[in-house]
Parts: sequence; structure tokens; C-alpha cells
Amino acid sequence: MKIDEVLKIRMSRDPGDFARVAAAVAATDGLIEDIETLYLGKDHAIHEVTIEFPDEARRDALLRALEAMIGDTGVRLLGRVDHVFQLHEGGKIASRSTLKIDRVKTLRGVYTPGVARVCEAIRETPQLARRYTSIGSTVGVFTNGTRVLGLGNIGPQAAMPVMEGKAALYSELIGLAAVPVLVDTEDVDEFVDTVVRVAPTFGGIHLEDISSPACFEIERRLDDALSIPVMHDDRHGTAVAVLSGLIKACETLELRLQDRVVAQIGLGAAGLGIADLLLAYGVETVLAVDKNPANAARVPAATPCEFDEALARADIVVATTGVPGLIKPEQIRRGQIVFALSNPYPEIEPADALAAGARFATDGSHVNNLLGFPGLFKGAMDTGRERIDHAMKIAAAEVIASRAPADDLLPDALDRALHREVAAAVARAARRPGR
Repeated sequence: MKIDEVLKIRMSRDPGDFARVAAAVAATDGLIEDIETLYLGKDHAIHEVTIEFPDEARRDALLRALEAMIGDTGVRLLGRVDHVFQLHEGGKIASRSTLKIDRVKTLRGVYTPGVARVCEAIRETPQLARRYTSIGSTVGVFTNGTRVLGLGNIGPQAAMPVMEGKAALYSELIGLAAVPVLVDTEDVDEFVDTVVRVAPTFGGIHLEDISSPACFEIERRLDDALSIPVMHDDRHGTAVAVLSGLIKACETLELRLQDRVVAQIGLGAAGLGIADLLLAYGVETVLAVDKNPANAARVPAATPCEFDEALARADIVVATTGVPGLIKPEQIRRGQIVFALSNPYPEIEPADALAAGARFATDGSHVNNLLGFPGLFKGAMDTGRERIDHAMKIAAAEVIASRAPADDLLPDALDRALHREVAAAVARAARRPGR
């Protein structure tokens, strides 16, 4: 797995020192992602340099190369700064009051005796809970840690940093509170029962990092059991981001997405969500490819297809297999659009796909489900919708595609205005007559 390392490096003001450091980074297949100058003096400077490495072995090779420069140059490795663990120290989220409670009058209103009036009102009219409590603006983020990032089944507690990250993004990007809930079971019945029992706490249920096929059954049963929106982000959030990227890529190349033949290679949670949403968008031919033929049956409107045939027929190739290097350059057909989305290593590197004749290529580092899920939930919860359906997801994807810069596939995922626009578009779709 790729790793980031932040090194504190002293260099003389001789331009050659920086060139030596950069050459050493390149020789170990590292990428300089950021440079922050901590001190700039007359004869030397101190920088924090963030470097991405393919693995720990090549990071260690750079550390040895920097140590070897001592004596012959002005380069000194002063230390390593683990910003990742610093950011996670004490957790990334907290539950805090929205009110300043510093007067007896306020205390009597928010707690006893005044709070009893609100309790009685909600007992008589349960819908008031959305207005007079945090329920209407709080998402429950549920996982059992069975499929976390590229790490696999690491269990619920080890998944907590990811769940906290999702919660922090909800808060920062769209103003929703989110509470991680770790469910320590791989049994579908137990998981569903747990969520149903605590669901009254929340206005929406976000399912995260749950392995397939259990995730499909869990989502279906929770949809049936609950009157609040339920979304498996690995499935639906990813599908929205992919549809957005394909809309923009086809517009840039002056193609009509609905008329293209799309090969969806890999039919896990993400792949099935993508295939399903593309069909709902109007793509006439989606070729479904998976080593397990039963998975293709989950998208009956798609066309089951073998791997080699799909690559030969498809105008657009979307791969979500988790198998690095699965697609060989010689299998790329000239003019294809290629989305190789497995992280951290794609099925084919975009540069290799382009060199082989692809007209457009990208990978999973650029197609981020963060573009979709905050606005999807905000729009659904603001309108009181019980389901997040295809029309709402398509509305989100079209807004995201429209906000992409002319020279890029997708917009900045940290743009708060983008998430507000997505939420507004989702709400409009939810309110359309006949819904």
C-alpha cells in the first residue's frame, strides 16, 4: 500500500542540495507531494517534505540515501513527522452542545423542568422530533469492518478511523452530524437487528465497508424495515462519482454516454452500483463481467459477458475488481474510455492505457465518492424522503459533472458550494410531482 512520509530536511542555500534530494526521491520511486518551509536563513533552510512511496522498502531506501549525503553536502535529515497519527490523536470527531449553557434560565429550558414539554409534544406528534432534536440532521455511519479500503476484513474497531473520517466530512462539507456505530458481527440478521433497534436516533443510515454479498442483503432489509433513507456508500456513492466522471468525459469527447457500450468489470458492491445506475441513466448496453456468474444476475438488465469479449466490444471500460494490472495494454482498444478504479493500485495505469491508444483514462485516486454522499443525504433528509432513488442519484451526478472545470474530469471534492448544490438538486428531484 502506498504510504506518505513527512521528512524534516535541512538543506544549504546551494541549489544543488535540493536537486540531490529530488534525485534521491525519484530514484526510490517516491513522489514529492508537498513542501513546507519551516525556516529560511542566510546559509540554510529547513523544509518539511511530504513524499508518497509505493511501499516501506523504498521509503527506507530514501532514508539511507539521505543519511549517506551527510559530510558531502549540506543535506541533513533532521527527523520524521508522522502527521497522519498526529491528526488522529484523540479521534477526529466529538459531540458538543449547540447551546451555551451558562444561565439557570437556559438550564431549565434545555433540561429539567422545561424539556418535559418537548418530550410530551414529540410523544403526541412524533414528526416533531426532526425539528426539536438532532435526529433530523444526524446520520448513523454503520460498519462491521469486513471490507475496509484495501485492507479487507480488519474488524469494526480497526475500521473506526475511516468511520470517524466519514463523520468529519459530513460535518465539514454539508453541516450534518454523523455518529459512527461499530457493529461487532458478521451475521446479517444480527447486523440488521442492531441497526433497526438504534435507528430512531438518526435521520439517515450510512452503511460503510461491509463485504459483499452481505451488504446487499443488509441494505435491502433495512430499506424495507426503516422509514428513513439508507445508503451503502461503497455502492451508491461510488456509482454517483463514476456517472459524473463518465458524463464529463463523454461531453468533453463529444460523445453521448447513453449510446456507448460500457463494460463493468467486477461486480462487487461498487461495480453493481455503477452498472445499476448507468442503466437507470439510459445506457442501453452494459456488459457485466465477474468471475462469479451469480453476481451478474443481480443486474438483470445488464448483459453477462466474458472478460476478453467485453474489452474487445466496449467503448467504455469501468473496472472495480481489486486486481492490480488485470488489464494489459494490448487489451486496450483504440479510442476507449478507461476508468480503472481499484485502490491503491488500478487494473491498468492511466498512462499505460493512454499509451496503448485509449482516448481517456483515469484511476480511483481521482474518482472519489466523497463528491456524492454528503449532498445525497442532506437533500434526502431535508425533504423527509424515505429512500434515495435513482432519480436523486442522477440529479447529484449531473450537478457534479456540470461543476467540473473545463480541463479536469471532476470538481474539487472539498468545495462546500458544490455539496450545497448537490443537496439542492437532490431535494428538487425528491420533490418532483408524482414521486
